[in-house]
Amino acid sequence: MASSSLFAAARRLLSLGRRRGLLPIPPSRAVASSSRSNSAEEGTPPARPPTLGSTLWLLGNPGTLLVPEIELWAARPGNHLRDVSEWMNLKGHIKFLSKDHAVHLDLIGHIHGVRVAETYFNNLSDKDKTEKPYGALLNCYARELLVDKALAHFQKMKELGFVFTALPYNNLMSLYTNIGQHERVPLVMAEMKSNGIVPDNFSYRICINSYGTRADFFGLENTLEEMECEPQIVVDWNTYAVVASQYIKGDLREKAYSALQKAEAKKGKKDLDAYRHLISLYGHLGDKSEVKRLWVLQMSNCQRHLNTDYTNMFAVLVKLDEIAEAEDLLKEWESSKNELDFKVPNVLLRWYCRKGLMDKAEALLDGFLIKGKMPPSTSWEIVASVYTEKGDVARAYELTKNALYMYAPNSGWVPSPSMIEMILKYLGDEGEVKDVEAFIDLLKVAVPMNSDMTEALSRAHAREKKRKLKRQRKLVVRILLPDLDCQ
Repeated sequence: MASSSLFAAARRLLSLGRRRGLLPIPPSRAVASSSRSNSAEEGTPPARPPTLGSTLWLLGNPGTLLVPEIELWAARPGNHLRDVSEWMNLKGHIKFLSKDHAVHLDLIGHIHGVRVAETYFNNLSDKDKTEKPYGALLNCYARELLVDKALAHFQKMKELGFVFTALPYNNLMSLYTNIGQHERVPLVMAEMKSNGIVPDNFSYRICINSYGTRADFFGLENTLEEMECEPQIVVDWNTYAVVASQYIKGDLREKAYSALQKAEAKKGKKDLDAYRHLISLYGHLGDKSEVKRLWVLQMSNCQRHLNTDYTNMFAVLVKLDEIAEAEDLLKEWESSKNELDFKVPNVLLRWYCRKGLMDKAEALLDGFLIKGKMPPSTSWEIVASVYTEKGDVARAYELTKNALYMYAPNSGWVPSPSMIEMILKYLGDEGEVKDVEAFIDLLKVAVPMNSDMTEALSRAHAREKKRKLKRQRKLVVRILLPDLDCQ
């Protein structure tokens, strides 16, 4: 296979570029190199990332717009909107209203969990404990699927007169949906209406979904009809898409087509999200012509074509076994000015692997290497895992080395434990000591040293020792018993 030699050449070019300061160092290597350079330069503390406060203080000019600067700061890895709101509040730049406390509470729940959110809520003054912070805490309970706490909190909100919009009821319906108790959703909807609260689009949509999930198409159609008759409700494309999805699951193809036509009539001409959903749903119906028609419409009507659009289209084409079209789409995506995100070609890569087209899978990776584009760890592991399943651990080992070389600490990727276990066993039984050591050096950056690594190294050393003893014995035999050795 060509991948190893190509990858080795690419690694040499990268190393040369980094030594000359032309290319960045991968995150996994940068950590080690920075620690060495820091120890060499005594008294020079490592640079600390700028805080939001330090970023804004340096602007100076009163005419500078702060919002873009705050957004840029919040977009950096490790920075959070919670930090933004907390900094603004603590420094006294704004005084939090109850709605601001609600937003901040929800962010705390997202990042630190319900307990910290509860503490924040309990520390609010009575005048700040309006329906908005109460609603935010209810949302935290629903998000974490804490049924008892959510119901008790909802009851407290009712006693205080804080349940006067559809939002709290929507939280409960979402909670029941997410724990699989779909039969409870219409009961919450009925209670909402009996209390004189008008359901919104989301209320109807989640109720329609609950009927469809239980294959209660009579209930689904009655709810949709009621929604269409409500003067304050505008039935959007998303609702008809939900209906179509449920019909597809129920194998009601004609009704699904009718709902999809209504959804398309409701969508905006440049609504990327709508195109993605409709293309995916037609893909589930196996309708190649409608998929291609909508893709052409999207390409002509929308100026921007995101990587998510390409990924969605790849997934549909692969599902329909339209591989020639998928390969043409890959060329189209590569020629676009979109950011290089390997989630896009990985869809095709996985299909090649599922079909056992390993030559094509490796050729895809080789193609990127030739163009100077280094596939990430995930792409190498997709192919390596198939070789592991086939029992070709030697090939899996070669590809996993590439995956480990491209390892980035905060990428979310970690090597598959079962595959690494097989590779270490193979190396312990058959690998040279230098190869085992080199692989473990790569592996230690991503995985803490463990017994599998030490055992593989120990077995490799034991085999090397046996080979040396065997060579020594042969040498002794040749010297002392030359005639016997000749025989």
